[in-house]
Amino acid sequence: MDYKPLPVGVDNFEKLVTRGYYFIDKTWYMKELLDRKGDVNLFTRPRRFGKTLNMSMLQYFFEDMRTDDGEKQDNAYLFENMKIMQAGEQYLAHMGKYPVINLTLKDAKQPNFELAYEAIKWQIADEYARHAYILNDEKFSDEKEAYLKIKRRTADRSAYNNSIKFLSQCLEKYYGRKVIILIDEYDVPLENAFTEKFYEEMIGFIRSLFEAAFKTNGSLEFAVITGCLRISKESIFTGLNNLEVISILDWNYGKYFGFTEEEVKKLCTDCGLEHKYDLIKEWYNGYIFGNTNVYNPWSVIRYVKALTSHEEEFPHSYWANTSSNVVVRKLIEMADDSVKGELENLIDGGTIEKPIHEDITYGEVYENMDNLWNFMFFTGYFRKVSERMGEDDTRYLTLMIPNREVRYIFREKIMAWFERKMKERDLTRLHTAFVNKDTKTLEEELTDILYETISSFDESENYYHGLVAGLLSGMKGYRTKSNRESGKGRCDLFVKPVSRRKEAFIVEFKTTKKMKALDAKAEEALEQIKDKKYALELEEDGYDYYNSYGISFCGKDCCVKLREEITQ
Repeated sequence: MDYKPLPVGVDNFEKLVTRGYYFIDKTWYMKELLDRKGDVNLFTRPRRFGKTLNMSMLQYFFEDMRTDDGEKQDNAYLFENMKIMQAGEQYLAHMGKYPVINLTLKDAKQPNFELAYEAIKWQIADEYARHAYILNDEKFSDEKEAYLKIKRRTADRSAYNNSIKFLSQCLEKYYGRKVIILIDEYDVPLENAFTEKFYEEMIGFIRSLFEAAFKTNGSLEFAVITGCLRISKESIFTGLNNLEVISILDWNYGKYFGFTEEEVKKLCTDCGLEHKYDLIKEWYNGYIFGNTNVYNPWSVIRYVKALTSHEEEFPHSYWANTSSNVVVRKLIEMADDSVKGELENLIDGGTIEKPIHEDITYGEVYENMDNLWNFMFFTGYFRKVSERMGEDDTRYLTLMIPNREVRYIFREKIMAWFERKMKERDLTRLHTAFVNKDTKTLEEELTDILYETISSFDESENYYHGLVAGLLSGMKGYRTKSNRESGKGRCDLFVKPVSRRKEAFIVEFKTTKKMKALDAKAEEALEQIKDKKYALELEEDGYDYYNSYGISFCGKDCCVKLREEITQ
């Protein structure tokens, strides 16, 4: 069938429309902005939830766009047959009527302040260049020199601190109308500066830039700012009484960032993939913005596009590749026994309850676990299940991992963390106990390791299988092979010595939810090795002697049993 192309990574509204990409209509967003009349609107949403595309849409709707020589461009055609066109004349009267300043700060993700500052200067200079046609008007003789210095990136720091306000004043003078300011990814420079350790310098610059643009700017019609976090304790928005913060907890605007259930169902129908909807829901659904159930749009589009090429394509964790996910690693590294238990519960589909506050600073994220849980909630790693008000007037949310995609991110980070821990750990005692058939010591070592790590038990034997296989894989003089076809079934693990003069090992795993069943399960594993004749491979491979290990697990406890054998 012939489907519209899906816009992976396309965040320019004009390009999306004119090139015929599949478009989920979010234009009613403009109506709500006009109805609510917010002066400075800060939308905080997770990465890759459509913030940049929405900003582009706002620009093309509201801006009185001009060519390089000042000729007016009519963008009304971009909105033909879209919802906003049915909103009424009182809304359409705003179309193409305002000067617009549109800046993104996402390029300020640089290794030091100088490069980050230069990246922001480039963005500002490009916006000055976009509006340079105003200099053809004789009324700008007084402003022209200062304007050109900023455009050419030769102005001093104070000029850039005031650059958004100055451009607003120039545009109001030219158009005779106040200006709409759009700032996308405003907190990227702050998050990056904190990671790269030039936080205070960046805070000072962003504060000066924003105070001039939003606090003392008489040329401002209204502003829309997007980011992941509300950062007010940094004093970026000091004294800005007209700031309205719309976070994922607010019921307003919930359906405009991300895809709703109805939109995903229609997408699947339009692409002939109705039968894949449940799988898409399982992997990419689960976010709650206000009272609206939302899907991750980046991942949905990526997976649906893959399915249109090959319907048997497996789901992937596309969102995992959109950022470093450093915060998950930090959470794991900071976790004590209590937090490890909470993580295990979350990964197994359970919930946790945490106090929530929205005013988190990047400088405070890693100060305590509550701040870290908050940061992860607002940046998309958890969903709200329910909420309550505590006796101390603190707001508490019950949280869970939203879907399989995010659960995969946790598992991958946890496994990477565990592998690093195991590389640092001396496994000599465990390896010696295994080869010497010292079941008591082997049991102690395995139990110690289990109590140190963060476990996911919903995979049952597979989790323990992978754990033990990894622990034994580096054992000198032995080769470890998993899930080999042998005899009448599939053996969990073979551990073969390089020299056939030594004894080989067969390992079978069992799990139980009852501690009192540990011994019986270990014995059951030994009997399975015998009944299924797993030793046939060893015999065919030239080994005369082997040992059977039956290892059973119950949570973080285990039982190890051994049976010495001889091949037939």
